[in-house]
Amino acid sequence: MMLLQRNTTTFGARATRSAPKAVRSVSVRAYGPDRPLWYPGNPAPAWLDGTLAGDYGFDPLGLSSDPATLRWMVQAELQNARWAMLGAAGVMLTSIGAAVGLPFPQWYEAGAAPLPSTVHGEWSFGTLVATMFLLFHWAEQKRINDFWKPGSQGDGSFFGITDDFKGTENGYPGGRLFDPIGFSRGSEAMYKKYKQNEIVNGRLAMVANLGFWAQYAATGKGPIQNLTDHLADPYHTTFTSNGVSVPFLNN
Repeated sequence: MMLLQRNTTTFGARATRSAPKAVRSVSVRAYGPDRPLWYPGNPAPAWLDGTLAGDYGFDPLGLSSDPATLRWMVQAELQNARWAMLGAAGVMLTSIGAAVGLPFPQWYEAGAAPLPSTVHGEWSFGTLVATMFLLFHWAEQKRINDFWKPGSQGDGSFFGITDDFKGTENGYPGGRLFDPIGFSRGSEAMYKKYKQNEIVNGRLAMVANLGFWAQYAATGKGPIQNLTDHLADPYHTTFTSNGVSVPFLNN
């Protein structure tokens, strides 16, 4: 009797344990010949062999067929992607701040905002430009030298601190200063994954910045204000109603 009671529920039904559901694991290769391509079924160019991060076989004009040009374009895209991610984050931060009432200028008004004040008064625009030029010149000179001779800028050439800039390869400084958490010092598989994620998000950020510029040209507003206007009147506030995106349509 006790055995029977243990095998039944309080409602008199036999208790059964549900079978575990099969978990489907989908693995997508981001590198190698089996990686997804931008044009499925169309072979990738021979010079795009799947060894680069973000290589989806896209080069219809053959712009990177020369190995030296390909090496340069990889670094150029990487730098522009990083600047685009930083810029997109800045645009969104200032737009959200302005929307909630913080004294943040919109991204298209940032150039007219007052410069930081010091004990001697505000910085002059010329002083700011000169300071930025000197700092950027030093950083870019180090970067271009490292491009032509990878690893040459991490040999203690600047008070010994450049040893901490050493990374794993050109374009990825690493070290304790640029990779304090050690993402590039883990497994090779995770390092490749991080590189893939970075360039994919960077490309998205470049497209996003293009969208920010187009939005302002069409509406004179920032992305958050455009989104707010659209949500307030989704059927009448779209890209077809601003009078610019589709010129032959009127409001």
